[in-house]
Amino acid sequence: MNGPHVPERMRGPLAALVAAGAGAAYVLAVRPRLLLWGATTQEAAGPLAGDEFVPTPRMQSTRAVTIAAPVSGVWPWLVQMGAGRGGMYSYDWLENAAGLGIHSADRIHPELQQLKVGDTVALSPDGGLSVRLLQSPTVLGLGGTIDLRTRRMSPDGVPPAGPRVEVGWTFVLRPVGSHASRLVSRTRYDYSPLAAGLVLRALLEPAQFLMERRMLLGIRNRAEGRKTRRI
Repeated sequence: MNGPHVPERMRGPLAALVAAGAGAAYVLAVRPRLLLWGATTQEAAGPLAGDEFVPTPRMQSTRAVTIAAPVSGVWPWLVQMGAGRGGMYSYDWLENAAGLGIHSADRIHPELQQLKVGDTVALSPDGGLSVRLLQSPTVLGLGGTIDLRTRRMSPDGVPPAGPRVEVGWTFVLRPVGSHASRLVSRTRYDYSPLAAGLVLRALLEPAQFLMERRMLLGIRNRAEGRKTRRI
């Protein structure tokens, strides 16, 4: 049975109304859950070390996971992150389809445990973020700039003059009793020009949620000694 006939003149306004409704539903119901996945109200609202990397962000997410392992058992997985190192513990196949060359480790590599402020944590062959804060074994803070013209990620403190995104990404580990820990990940962005925000919110936020959620669960599974699946 065919549905009700919609006059030609009404199809444009109706489509616009449906699109507006879908956009409103995403902004009001879906987006907050993506940005605050796993985080408590206190974690999401409170300040974190590393917030100063992007002091006035136009975009921010705070995500968290509880891990049945002490802080000392989680920290080594964070320290060895990065392309050409321990990987990102996320969807390797998806990252490599984009040419990022990521291979996530399933064990702690002693040779990758040396990290210091000023080092670069590569996120792709085109660059990465600089270690700006390192408080072993509780805080790892990264920062850098994405040049929107070249899409290259630079850890340098001097941003390009053109369209760009300033990035701050901090991981904070807190003990939960003597045998568990809480891993909180906060990302803050500022960008120029303002129009770039339309694209970033539509594309970057959902993609980052997908990959970061998997990363946090990947770290949890590894620190807890669970068998990881290559997916």
